[in-house]
Amino acid sequence: MTNPDLVIRGGTIADGRGGELFEADVAIIGGKISEVGKVASKGQEEIDARGKLVTPGFVDVHTHYDGQVTWSQDITPSSQNGVTTAIMGNCGVGFAPCKPDDHTRLIQLMEGVEDIPEPVLSAGIPWAWESFPDYMNWLSKRDFDIDVGAQLPHAALRVYVMGERGARRDPSTAEDNAAMAKLAGEAVRAGALGFSTSRTLNHRTSTGDFTPTLKAGEDELTAIAGAMHREGRSVLQFVLDLSTIHEDLPMMLRVADSTKCPISFSITQNDKSPRRWRQTLDEINAAAKRGLSITAQIAARPVGLLLGLELSRNPFQTHPSYKAIAHLPLKERLALLHRPDVRKAILSETATATDDPLFFRPNYDKMFLLGDPPDYEQPPENALGPQARKQGRQPEELAYDAMLSDEGRGMLYVPFLNYSDGNLDATREMLIDPQSVPGLSDGGAHCGIICDASFPTYLLTHWTRDRKRGEKLSIPFVVAAQSRKTALSVGLTDRGLIAPGYKADVNVIDYDRLHLHPPKVHYDLPVGGRRLLQDVDGYEATIVSGVVTRRHGEATGQRPGKLIRGAQGVGQ
Repeated sequence: MTNPDLVIRGGTIADGRGGELFEADVAIIGGKISEVGKVASKGQEEIDARGKLVTPGFVDVHTHYDGQVTWSQDITPSSQNGVTTAIMGNCGVGFAPCKPDDHTRLIQLMEGVEDIPEPVLSAGIPWAWESFPDYMNWLSKRDFDIDVGAQLPHAALRVYVMGERGARRDPSTAEDNAAMAKLAGEAVRAGALGFSTSRTLNHRTSTGDFTPTLKAGEDELTAIAGAMHREGRSVLQFVLDLSTIHEDLPMMLRVADSTKCPISFSITQNDKSPRRWRQTLDEINAAAKRGLSITAQIAARPVGLLLGLELSRNPFQTHPSYKAIAHLPLKERLALLHRPDVRKAILSETATATDDPLFFRPNYDKMFLLGDPPDYEQPPENALGPQARKQGRQPEELAYDAMLSDEGRGMLYVPFLNYSDGNLDATREMLIDPQSVPGLSDGGAHCGIICDASFPTYLLTHWTRDRKRGEKLSIPFVVAAQSRKTALSVGLTDRGLIAPGYKADVNVIDYDRLHLHPPKVHYDLPVGGRRLLQDVDGYEATIVSGVVTRRHGEATGQRPGKLIRGAQGVGQ
């Protein structure tokens, strides 16, 4: 009998099925799990997992690494958070197909929608492709520290076929639809796991234009989704606005019904209609009972903006006295901001509205100091507004001082979705819905305002161990939700379970020590580009296809990860 390549000894197993934890060894041969139980054979490599939690690798179905995969082999920060498979190309944005004349247009769209700086994308993306199959072929030659799967982005497809008409959101013609459908079918044959689109006013280019897909017609979506699903299993992922969900959701359900294409979309709690999420979940559960394959993607915590002097936005960015110095390097700005006359001038002014969808007139009753360790579920009385009233000061003063701390690197936290009730009870209800999976981590995106790629770790730390302001979730439930359930939602039936025959993507976790640090700015993107990252402790080992890619929180330099081409089953 062949000795296993790797044996994980004596761990506490959460196998991805959602059942009770159990102790066992896990043997791995040839990138697959060969045995779970008492493994007699000695492995060529062994990991002592006694007292540790052993889980399948996490499958993150909502990321934006479309650019990063072209310049980096390490898909951080997701790979630092136990993710072994990341699906990119969400929200209708991406970089293929693309004609040479449209490079700038797609970069501006990604910059505006996902806050990835234009200089980073312009310097980092090699544009060694035009068609989507060309993009997939190019990526297939690269090795990564995790597996990556791609979806066909609607904005790129629409502009490729329709040119300027597509960019300015003209209705498509029957000929346009046929051309897009043909290319969509080719994308599935090339390995696309799905197709993504956006219908939200919040998605704009860096020049302020709405996303090309905003008002795409039902005939257009039906043609594309139908063509893709005829070629192989293909999920349709989309983003909707609350203001138009009463029109758009029924339309997307009709598309799913007529094409038999599985659909997946984001649901969050919005302050304007804080119980609409419940109605939406009821609607999709009713649709599921009618036989539709439908999944809701749920954020693990508030979708929270981080504001600061080093970041993309801050509460004073529209104040005239701040705007006058906003262009200066941080060190020079900081020196001025410490001056009493500059401080007085800025604090005497008020914020004005902008067309920036991620700038809100500051509401200091929903603005917090995140703290160390970061606390994403703070009581309302912790907000700057109540704290200022308690101290007899103006909340603007507290915000100003907080941003000056840590040599101008202090951050403010604004939970703008999933926090209408001042707690995460609604989020818990969303997460336990049978039609939901964890999603929306946005790994690779929102480099200067959101830092949510740590969702997989937060699901384990907060929801199963640390929550103090409401009910928790069980370890088996959380592990199953973000490994097996997410994998199935995008057609990857070969992973997400610790069981013989399945892909050997595994995490060994020191559960008691699992811990997220506060977000910090790093300048490690191409041309010194900025991004927010969170350090994490507690991942003893992460294993991809049987190869240890991270040990004790550090990269091993091994990169067994590959581009996934199409839906995968056990034995493929």
